[in-house]
Amino acid sequence: MDSKDYLKDISEIKHLMNKSSRLISLSGLSGIMAGAYALIGAAVAYYLVMNFSYGTLMLDGKIFNWVLLDLVLVAALSIVTGIILTTKKAKKHGSKIWDTTSKRLVLNFLIPLVAGGLYILIILNQHKYGQASALMLIFYGLALINASKYSIGDIRYLGYAEIILGLTAALFPGYGFWLWVLGFGILHIIYGTWMHFRYDVN
Repeated sequence: MDSKDYLKDISEIKHLMNKSSRLISLSGLSGIMAGAYALIGAAVAYYLVMNFSYGTLMLDGKIFNWVLLDLVLVAALSIVTGIILTTKKAKKHGSKIWDTTSKRLVLNFLIPLVAGGLYILIILNQHKYGQASALMLIFYGLALINASKYSIGDIRYLGYAEIILGLTAALFPGYGFWLWVLGFGILHIIYGTWMHFRYDVN
């Protein structure tokens, strides 16, 4: 009996240590909203390119600047929504939102994301447009996997899926836009919904 109690105590201690080393307040709804923003942004970009740029996107063209602004707005809205919903969830559970764990999560997420963003800007400046979608998906996937050890570990599976889509987009660049929509839009909504019902709903 004592042995069983001892093992139970060890298991509980291990669970608490694992919980304290991971940010568990990430909101599934933020993933759903990020996916929705991506779909809306993709629709706007598609409309601009097809109706005002003859189906092509040139780096020095006016439409490119509008599409870039569109992407920036999608990213900004996703980040702001994620912060708001995650903070709300953390307060609800009485946990801190900005501590050592969350700082490590952000750092590990940003390293591959910023490196990938800079690399994409470099190749765009060289007028190499074909691989942009693939690289966005691949580096985003790497960022998710890199940050997953400081958050809900299941996030790494979304990262794997993004990388697979990115490699597929690299192999079939003609489908890069639609694979981008699938990765940043539909997958986010599916994964966010799954996270919401698994972790958010009591």
